[in-house]
Amino acid sequence: MAVGANTPNNERSFERVGVFGGTFDPIHIGHLVVAEEARVSCALDRVIFIPAKKPPHKPGEPYASAGDRLEMVRLAIADNPYFCVSGMELERAGPSYTVDTLRAIREECLVRSLFFIMGADSLVHLKTWRDPHGIMQLARLIAVTRPDWDVDLAALDRELPGLAANTELLTTVRLEISSTDLRERVSEGRPIRYQVPDQVEAYIREHGLYIRTSQRSSAQAG
Repeated sequence: MAVGANTPNNERSFERVGVFGGTFDPIHIGHLVVAEEARVSCALDRVIFIPAKKPPHKPGEPYASAGDRLEMVRLAIADNPYFCVSGMELERAGPSYTVDTLRAIREECLVRSLFFIMGADSLVHLKTWRDPHGIMQLARLIAVTRPDWDVDLAALDRELPGLAANTELLTTVRLEISSTDLRERVSEGRPIRYQVPDQVEAYIREHGLYIRTSQRSSAQAG
């Protein structure tokens, strides 16, 4: 289920565990800020980062391989003893469905209270996910928003009854960092320092991730 030093320990029970999923292609400072804010604000004992193999709500394939994305997460969280990483979705065949992941964690780990960390923009579309009621039965939702966002929980609750009572809104700092922009910056030769952890930046450079085929060919020819 898990890989590396920062992993869930199935022999130890945790009262409150947060699950943070995403493609992490690549993982960046914004992801880490959200996870730490959720951990502290919601008194979580552990936050499990779970890179997705192929999110059903995102078109196309991830740019970096599953192994590269898993390793970048491991490097990014290595200095935080409250963070761990699991490759369970990468090992599963087919698309990554949140309800299956939460159910597997419930079955495999000794967890009393499970929390699913998600963006407020994703919360708006939760009703379109596979088995949203199952998700809410398995975990309490932590919806991350920003000071300039207005989330109408009452309206969402009318579409998905029980949502409001099962959701905690978490307002965090506004960081305009996106994995899409980071990939573009790398492909254009622009810096990403201070937007990703140093170890992640070094890994991207060392393994030539997100470089256009033409750039890689030129570099090899030179």
